[in-house]
Amino acid sequence: MSDLCGIPLAHPVVNASGTFDAIAARRAFGDALFEAFPFAAYVSKTVTLQPRQGNPPPRLWELPAGMINSIGLPNKGLAGYLAEDLPLLAELPVPLIVNVMGSSREDVGRLVAAFAERDEVAALELNVSCPNVRTGLVMGADPRELGALLDHVRPLTDKPLIAKLTPNATAPADVAAAAEAHGADAVSLVNTLRGMAFHPDRPGEPWLGAGTGGVSGPAIRAIAVAQVRDVRRRTGLPIVGMGGVQSGRHALDLRRAGADIVAVGTESFRNPLAGSAVAAELAALEQGSPANPRVPEGRSGTPMFVR
Repeated sequence: MSDLCGIPLAHPVVNASGTFDAIAARRAFGDALFEAFPFAAYVSKTVTLQPRQGNPPPRLWELPAGMINSIGLPNKGLAGYLAEDLPLLAELPVPLIVNVMGSSREDVGRLVAAFAERDEVAALELNVSCPNVRTGLVMGADPRELGALLDHVRPLTDKPLIAKLTPNATAPADVAAAAEAHGADAVSLVNTLRGMAFHPDRPGEPWLGAGTGGVSGPAIRAIAVAQVRDVRRRTGLPIVGMGGVQSGRHALDLRRAGADIVAVGTESFRNPLAGSAVAAELAALEQGSPANPRVPEGRSGTPMFVR
């Protein structure tokens, strides 16, 4: 068993926000998803006050060691999430952590207050780090901005608050220290790094519709390990470490750097059972037991998740 801010977890592997659609997975595989859910807790996609369409296409660019995404946080907004998504996500067999983001302290406060009243929600993750949204970068890159945000929202809920830090900051460890000083219960890092790609047929023109996006996958793994280690040296808060995790060995590297919990993100696009595989391999490395994650079957009797 593991633990995150007092929330019991079956193992120390969760998903990175926005990288695993549990509602779509249940539509595809039915209750088989519940029998072998790949994560010990589910972190939802980002919720904003108003619905968002996301960034204009194209939204993805494949890299030799990962990808650049410019999705832009599309979601149904708070009212739509509460009415449509939350009842479905509350049926998952693991604790639910809701990721929220606003363009001001007041907006984030309204989101936090709304979810504070919902028993279905175990914790909240404050998205102050997404490089696709300008206001997220400002609040997550400056210790004073993050401190002011936490001062505003901390009195609004007793639920654990996890500050998701941006790697696109001069000193992420300083931001983590501010998070601890102003009432955060945990931090998560790293989010994507800012990147861009040119159109293959139009020299000098960006491929992504928004111009730039977030780099994720194996390309950022070494950066994640270094930043987790720096943050661990500055704070005693629980750390959710993420960035390019593809195997138990990668998860173990983040744990050795100081992460208490590890999140799997981009790898789930390639293998939706990646969370289960990483958890089993990590257990084998830390406990010396064989790693043999079970592959659940879908409604047709074929393997539920395949590469």
